[in-house]
Amino acid sequence: MVRRARVQSPPVSPVQMPMLKSILLITGIALSLPFGLFAQQSQAPKQDQSARETDIEGGTMFATSCGFCHENGGRAAGKGPKLAGTARSDDFIVERIKKGKPGAMPAFGGAFSESQIMAILAYIRNLEE
Repeated sequence: MVRRARVQSPPVSPVQMPMLKSILLITGIALSLPFGLFAQQSQAPKQDQSARETDIEGGTMFATSCGFCHENGGRAAGKGPKLAGTARSDDFIVERIKKGKPGAMPAFGGAFSESQIMAILAYIRNLEE
C-alpha cells in the first residue's frame, strides 16, 4: 500500500489577511457596480425629449457637421439655405436632418442621436438674424 502525502496550503500570515480581505471587498464592489448602475438607470423617469441649445452643444455639432453648407452658423445662405428665422416646422427640420434631401443634403439620422438632433434644432431656433 502506497501512502500519499497530503499537501497543505501554507498558512496565511496575519499581515496578508487584511490585504486579502481588501482585495475581496474591492472585487465585490467592482463586480456589483455595473448592476447597481443598470438598476438606477432602469428606474429613472422618462424625461422630456426636447433639448435646449446648451444641453448637448448643438452649436458645436452644427458648426462641425452643418456649417460647411449653412454659412455663418446658419445665418446666411451658402450651399444650403439660411436657417435663421426659418418658417419651417420643427417636425420638418428634424425629418430633414434625419433623412436629408437627395442631391442636396446628406442624411444625419444614423450619425446623431435623437437628443443631438433636438439640440441642433434648439440651436437653429435660437439663431438671431
